[in-house]
Amino acid sequence: MPDHTADAPDGARPGLPDDGSRRPAGHDDAWFTDLVVEHGRAVHRYLVRRAGDEAEDLAAEVMAVAWRRRADVPDEAVLPWLYRTAGFVLANHRRKGRPVPVGEVPEEADLDDPALRAVQDDLVRRALAALSARDRQVLLLNAWEGLVGQELAAVLGISRGGADAALSRARARLRAAWDA
Repeated sequence: MPDHTADAPDGARPGLPDDGSRRPAGHDDAWFTDLVVEHGRAVHRYLVRRAGDEAEDLAAEVMAVAWRRRADVPDEAVLPWLYRTAGFVLANHRRKGRPVPVGEVPEEADLDDPALRAVQDDLVRRALAALSARDRQVLLLNAWEGLVGQELAAVLGISRGGADAALSRARARLRAAWDA
């Protein structure tokens, strides 16, 4: 990998601030505020669907991780990075097995949310329950979060081709479970 530090004044690394931090230029307070405004609701909804009443605190933890690891947040795939981080935060929370205190009660979920209506449908729940956890994850990321292609691959931590294949297989298995 070529060393471009000689091209920058005083040996500074291009694209990084001169203060010595790893934070890319632009990943500052304003960048973070924009991130929260643009993606906070999507992250919260992602967690509401998976964690219910604990979603608000977990979403706050995801945003705290995004702030601490802002140098690692890819500008071209912010939302997939947040969803992947939310999955890790949720898994860690479930492993701990202790409740997260809620400062204030979160707002009620939108009762007309089509995703919530679908999950409340007993036939849909039974068909989804017949699938593996991985197939459910792939289908719900696609159906609820609208992820396809490279974004789905980024959240799953696999290649684009692998994500496309996983989605195709999960859909086929859902069709079979629905028909059964």
